[in-house]
Order: sequence, then structure tokens, then C-alpha cells
Amino acid sequence: MTASMRPTSPGGEPLGDGAYSTSSPDAARAPPGSEDPFVTHRSLLFTVAYEMLGSAADAEDVVQEAWLRWADLGDAGRAEVRDPRVYLVRIVTRQALNRLRTLARRKEEYVGEWLPEPLLTSPDVAKDVELAESVSIAMLTVLETLTPAERAVFVLREVFDMPYEEIAPALDKTPAAVRQIAHRAREHVAARRPRMRVDRAEQQAVLERFLAAVSSGDLQGLLDVLAPDVVLVADGGGLATAARRPVVGGDRVAGFLSRFPTLAPGARIATVWINGAPALRIDAAGDFDTAVSVVVESGRITRIYAMRNPHKMARLDEQVTLSR
Repeated sequence: MTASMRPTSPGGEPLGDGAYSTSSPDAARAPPGSEDPFVTHRSLLFTVAYEMLGSAADAEDVVQEAWLRWADLGDAGRAEVRDPRVYLVRIVTRQALNRLRTLARRKEEYVGEWLPEPLLTSPDVAKDVELAESVSIAMLTVLETLTPAERAVFVLREVFDMPYEEIAPALDKTPAAVRQIAHRAREHVAARRPRMRVDRAEQQAVLERFLAAVSSGDLQGLLDVLAPDVVLVADGGGLATAARRPVVGGDRVAGFLSRFPTLAPGARIATVWINGAPALRIDAAGDFDTAVSVVVESGRITRIYAMRNPHKMARLDEQVTLSR
């Protein structure tokens, strides 16, 4: 990073990459004035941070920190920044990498399976197929298996199409090293991502069949809509009832889900858009209880992600804007 693009404190000293603000996330919003580059790129910055972290709460903290660093530059300092978009993405990337280390420690102590924090999105996100795939629960789960550096490079290169030369300074690596990291990350993701892209209309139709079968406890209906090797992953975080390990196989998953009407009498299930794809929202006892995302391949469900940790439900009552 050149001297003219390094964030500094009001006294002119470089800001440390380990500092985090504890003020409200609303402070991350720039002052009135749509011309401010931070306002222009805010949804992009949140999307970058979210894809790197899988946590909306942590992504908001990272974006807030980026705003504080941007504001600390002052008018003169901001005027010297040649490309505000690249500069702001670089700040967010550095902060997200720092935050990933904290998240890694949290996940070591996490109870049961860890899934990304789901986001309520509009159907418009699905119009950008690559963006919708990159923010899907299935893809974010795959990204969890990458190293922090691999995840950062994959997100910036494959999703946001940033040149290696622009990614390198954020990781303190050479462009050649970043290219090698990108190659490893692509191979790793390709081996684990869902094998087929599915038309959203087809996914919606399969989801409706799944919803009907779950709502009525129809065992045969579930067997018909689930792939023989389907995997159900549930995240309760020790705060909500959930299987501690993945449930594998059509018979086991169907048997488990067929008991839903008995286990949750009176619960309401509705279709919503979560992370750019059709999904299910389950309300039990008047509260948002579970968000369910599925992966559809060849007309049947191969993966079910059930997010039940109440701490991860906070952003499912208001749509979140994601962009590239």
C-alpha cells in the first residue's frame, strides 16, 4: 500500500489493523451527501465482508471500521485516494482477515454445527447469477473450509473480479503469490460446490413440494423430493434444539422431518428469499424459529441447511442489499 493510500489517524500516524469500534453500526453510515464514495460503495463493502466472514454482525462491524478509517483521512487525505473503491475494499479485506482469526476461536468452542448467518434478500439478487451463487448458504459453507487468505482471494477474484495486482497489497503478498492462492482456492471450491446450477423456478417448485410434505408429515412425499444421499445440517449453537451432527441419507432425513407436525404443532411455514434463493421461514409460537435453505440438483434436494441459533435471526425481518 502506498503512503498516499494508507489510512492515518488525525495526527498522521498509520491506523493499526487490530482496532475495532464499539459504537452503533449506524455510525458506519457516512454523513449526508450521496457523492461520498463510502455511501456509493457501502453495499459492496458489506457484501465483501459478509462473504469473507459468513456473519452479518461481524460484517457490519468491519464496514463500520472502514468508515471510521475513511473519515479519519479528512478531506485532503480522501482527495489523494486515486481509486476509492479499491481503497475501501482493501480496508475491508484487512479488517475481515483480522476478524476471521477471532471467528476461528469462536467456532472452536461452538456447540454443534456452525452455519452462516442468513440474510433476507429480495428476488432481484437472483438476477445476478454469480452473486446469488456466491452468497448462497451452500457456497458460504464451502468457503468456510478455505484458509483465511484463500477465502479473501477467492471472494475478491472470483466474485468481484479484482485484478491480482489490486488484491496483493491487502494480503501483503506479491501478485504471483496471490495467483497461486487463487488457483488452490478455485480447485478446493470446485471439488465441494454443488455440481449443477438450478433454474430458480425449478428450485421454487421443488421447495413447494418439500414444504407441503414437511407441513403434513408426508413421509413418502419427503422420500420423493429428497435425494438418496441428502444431508441435513442444523445449527442451534447450543441455544436451540438441533442435531449436533449432520443427518445423512434420504430415509433418515425423511423420517426425521416427517415428525415436524407433531414436534411443532401450530407452526407456520412460509417461502421467503434468503441469500439470493427461495427458502423457508418457520415461525413457532409467534416467533421466527428456523430459516431453511436447500440445494436442488436434478429435481431433488441434496442439502438442507436449518439455521436455528436465535442470535443469527436478527437480519431476517428486513431485506439486506447486496451488490458487486
